[in-house]
Amino acid sequence: MPELIEFKGFLSFLILHEISYRPLNGESLAKKIGCRRGAKLTPGTIYPALKKLREKELVSYVKIGREKIYELTPKGKKELKKQYALFSRYFFGLKKQIRRQNG
Repeated sequence: MPELIEFKGFLSFLILHEISYRPLNGESLAKKIGCRRGAKLTPGTIYPALKKLREKELVSYVKIGREKIYELTPKGKKELKKQYALFSRYFFGLKKQIRRQNG
């Protein structure tokens, strides 16, 4: 099995990206990002990252019953734009080389 390359802060980028489409709870975020990475995310991975994003005021949540629904703040939207620009700069020109792998 090939070794996964981990980028510092990449989980935070993926969280911001996913909730830019629609607000999600932690479990839904973990499932979506886990499917993208091809590995299950644990609560011990996703919730500390969400806490850091809240502390940086990039995400907020609304509590509905026992569930927290996370969404981007205006500051989070600005940060995500910056992250998209960085991502584009790092990976520009690689589209033809990168293929989605199954399994």
